[in-house]
Amino acid sequence: MIVAIIRSGGIMLAGSEKKTVGEFLLDRLMEEGITEIFGIPGDYNFSLLDTIERYDGIRFINGRNELNAGYSADGYARVKGMAALITTFGVGEMSACNAVAGAYSENVPIIHIVGSPKSAEQKGKKLLHHTLMDGNYDVFRKVYEQISGYTAIVTPENAEMEIPRAIRIARETKKPVYIMVAIDLVPKQIISHKLPEPGPEKTNEHALKAALRHIQEMLGNSRQTAALVDMAVLRHNLSESVQALVEQYHIPAASLMQGKSGFDETHPQYIGMYGGAFGSDEVRTIIEEADCIIAAGLLQSDMNLSKYTAKLDPLKMIIIQPDSVQVGQAQYMNIKAEDLLKELRSIEYRQEELFTVSFPYEELQGEPGEPIAASSYYPRFQKMLREDDIVVVETGTFTYGMSQVRLPHGADYIGQGGWQSIGYAAPAAFGASMAAPDRRVVLFTGDGSLQLTFQEISSMLENGCKPIIFVLNNKGYTIEKILNVQTDEQKYNQIPVWQYTKLPDLFNVEAFTAEVRTNSDLETAIMKAGEECAERLCLIELLVEDPMDAPEYLNRLRSFLEEQKQQAEK
Repeated sequence: MIVAIIRSGGIMLAGSEKKTVGEFLLDRLMEEGITEIFGIPGDYNFSLLDTIERYDGIRFINGRNELNAGYSADGYARVKGMAALITTFGVGEMSACNAVAGAYSENVPIIHIVGSPKSAEQKGKKLLHHTLMDGNYDVFRKVYEQISGYTAIVTPENAEMEIPRAIRIARETKKPVYIMVAIDLVPKQIISHKLPEPGPEKTNEHALKAALRHIQEMLGNSRQTAALVDMAVLRHNLSESVQALVEQYHIPAASLMQGKSGFDETHPQYIGMYGGAFGSDEVRTIIEEADCIIAAGLLQSDMNLSKYTAKLDPLKMIIIQPDSVQVGQAQYMNIKAEDLLKELRSIEYRQEELFTVSFPYEELQGEPGEPIAASSYYPRFQKMLREDDIVVVETGTFTYGMSQVRLPHGADYIGQGGWQSIGYAAPAAFGASMAAPDRRVVLFTGDGSLQLTFQEISSMLENGCKPIIFVLNNKGYTIEKILNVQTDEQKYNQIPVWQYTKLPDLFNVEAFTAEVRTNSDLETAIMKAGEECAERLCLIELLVEDPMDAPEYLNRLRSFLEEQKQQAEK
């Protein structure tokens, strides 16, 4: 008798031909919605790539190097929820280390698959290429233990256990995981154990009830409550639940830098970005003077807390994390955020007054013939963005300026607020484009950052991606010049002069390009790119006159650093 076993990825017939290790791995990835795998070929991962070529439903996306492929997987995962990356043993996986470490820091689940030498050669401690020539084949996995949520060496005997376990850990913890498999074991049939996967952990009902009583007491004493939305809201898909609670309580909501786009920025209760002493004074007053702050997914990093100038009284805070909640000084563990947010709606609380705030880039600045500057191009960026855009922002001055741009409904925002590895955004934009080919991707990057990873423009063109790319040419690492108040005219923050609009020519593909120097130039280029992006990639180079030109947030940060320097010199 043939028994059909239903799985989320399809139907497997009992008694039918067993899956190979490679096929089983791809089946599990496809169940997670992964249809592309990024990476670079290497002679130890050939059997993995050959399996993909024969597999229906997943394709291999060849990057220009492993670091960029890792960044692309990161961008893909932020759009689709999870991504996969394939590298070869040693040289390949070490090249990808920075990207995977960034994913760990930023809570982005990537399944990192490493093809390793033949199992017999590893057991025999053969001195092979791509190794440290010491016969140690576990050294790189141990490196990855520090930057992965889980590591596994997969064999036919344990594949049915280890592969689902690794993927489940990535899904639940939102961390990258590491799977190594020898090249000769990929085509081997798995040995089935038919072990059930453990179900998701459940909320501790006693802890939940105690937390709710405490929260109800705090809200009962609050005349003015506000909400903060941060990174875990994005990673754990809590945006709708948080927004529903904010609407019911009728309270203002602000985002933090690393949680941007976690709350609909067109919503009437959205008041903007909270940035401590450097952000909006109106937002700072509302948040810091609140009697109670509901902080969803709060990450208390130096970036989010604006060099720790943020004044958030922990005794007034309800900090909701994916698996716990802190109410004042009390910590309640083993509480799922989705369960808590649902139960919070049973508490009767409603704030009558809503605050009216001004947003920094609502009005256009600068006359048409005037040179472009931060004060004039950010309002024009805000005006050009459309619903459901994917906005990818590079580390640098753009990070701070774009954080203040009010996003349209449905827009997603991608940026490395914590790890801040320069060069991240271009490959991440490529990954986002592959994850959502029907959505418009708009990339904001700097001249210095693009010089690190510009190769992925070739990958975009090769794969038919059509992002709009803005390159801010401010003659070097302006962000570093602003942050370094100790010296002036640092030579190490200068970079070679490139003609960025010529990059598509280098890759022998036609694209729309424009150089802009004035506000009218920018408006014309934006209008043209809006028309052209349906057919081809668009690249707009912003040539600014003042290499120290920066958004107001950064100007305030610079003043703060200068004051700190003066105090230290007294």
